[in-house]
Amino acid sequence: MIRVIGSKPPIKCTTMNAQRDLVSKYSRQAPRYTSYPSALHFEMITGTDRAISHIIDRNDTPRALSIYIHIPFCASLCWYCGCTKVITRRQGDSRSYLDRMYAEMERMSKIMHSGNRVVQLHFGGGTPTFLTPDELREVGRRIRSYFHCDDTMEFAVEIDPRRLTRDHVSALAEIGCNRASIGVQDVRDDVQQAINRIQPMSVNKQVVGWLREAGIRSINVDLIYGLPFQTRHSFESTLNAVKTLDPDRFAIFNYAHVPWMMPSQKLLDRHPMPDAHEKFTMLEMMIDHLTRSGYDYIGMDHFAKIDDELAVARRNGTLQRNFQGYSTRSETDIYGFGMSSISQIGNAYLQSVKDLDTYNSRIDNDDFPYYRHYYLTQDDRIRRHTIMRLMCDLEIDFGKIGEHWNLDATGYFSDAMVKLEELASDRLILWSANGFRVTPAGRLFLRNIATAFDAYLNVSGKTDRYSKTV
Repeated sequence: MIRVIGSKPPIKCTTMNAQRDLVSKYSRQAPRYTSYPSALHFEMITGTDRAISHIIDRNDTPRALSIYIHIPFCASLCWYCGCTKVITRRQGDSRSYLDRMYAEMERMSKIMHSGNRVVQLHFGGGTPTFLTPDELREVGRRIRSYFHCDDTMEFAVEIDPRRLTRDHVSALAEIGCNRASIGVQDVRDDVQQAINRIQPMSVNKQVVGWLREAGIRSINVDLIYGLPFQTRHSFESTLNAVKTLDPDRFAIFNYAHVPWMMPSQKLLDRHPMPDAHEKFTMLEMMIDHLTRSGYDYIGMDHFAKIDDELAVARRNGTLQRNFQGYSTRSETDIYGFGMSSISQIGNAYLQSVKDLDTYNSRIDNDDFPYYRHYYLTQDDRIRRHTIMRLMCDLEIDFGKIGEHWNLDATGYFSDAMVKLEELASDRLILWSANGFRVTPAGRLFLRNIATAFDAYLNVSGKTDRYSKTV
């Protein structure tokens, strides 16, 4: 049974065999819907003129901004990783990269509205804490020299505890970091050996202590389920261990095994890995376990303490979703800096080149590093809005959507109704007077429900490049 705080009790309708049938039926490849359309539908570009013109037009009035900084470097390769990264132990490699990223930020700041204010800042990677403490301090100074940072800005950083020092933590606190996301993945020795990431719990505890002593008190822990040797019972032991850190949030990701895109993942095939049914029981367990431990199930892969602003936003209907996952900052343009970063500026997605040498060359030639883009049509905007409200609110009110877009939403989404009827027959959604709500069982198949509104999924020929929903 699954108990979700703030929701109605679960529907007692599935036998074990019926549950297995649902897993078999809905274990399909689909987007994670951090954007719509997904990045697979971005188009190659030969020049950046249109992108820059769009950015200039978008800056005709001041706006709230979210900034993403991509630091691609890691000292070693975690074999499960699907991120864009550069593996190196040469500390000096980061110096030339940072100089070019500063040039990119300065160039962008000159075409932005002077009244813009940054309300959200995120350092991602790779491993941002690959940088030295002094490099982190310099990044912080540069950002504040190019952009106006709001006094209430949320400043989050992804941390690899294995290389972190107390001076790193001091540097992060000095530049205003107030939220840390700590990569743990799993605490068991056999799993860590299999994924090439040895990280004792003593290291995790030390780092969390340093962060809280420095005043960085909002702590998120990242875990992954679906890795080699994991079972329902082994992952529960990981949850029990990590709860001793008393994190404010959990991000527990369904491992995406895509070795055709990430060759290092082939190394995991040497070990026993949980199948879709075992992964489903792991998801059920973690939802029940964490909600009984005082965490709200935000959606998909996020949990937060009941008084955390993420949980409050979910209850208030103000939760948002973007490339960093669930967020409380709404109506912000996202500017990404560094290789492989993705910007979401108005109705445009702009993706930077993924290769380090190409990124360096673009910046050295006084150009912006964009190589793919996508400009949303009116239909894209309507569907993006609908999918994001579904992912955040766990319900759809066709009346509200119709009022927002000045259309008959039920008629507009006639193509989705057949799929929604099937989901309703499987008790994953319940029809209401104006739309439907997701059942507790349906929350475990949320990506599947969202696909009903995806106009691209089954016609693009790219479905096999997505990870499985279960």
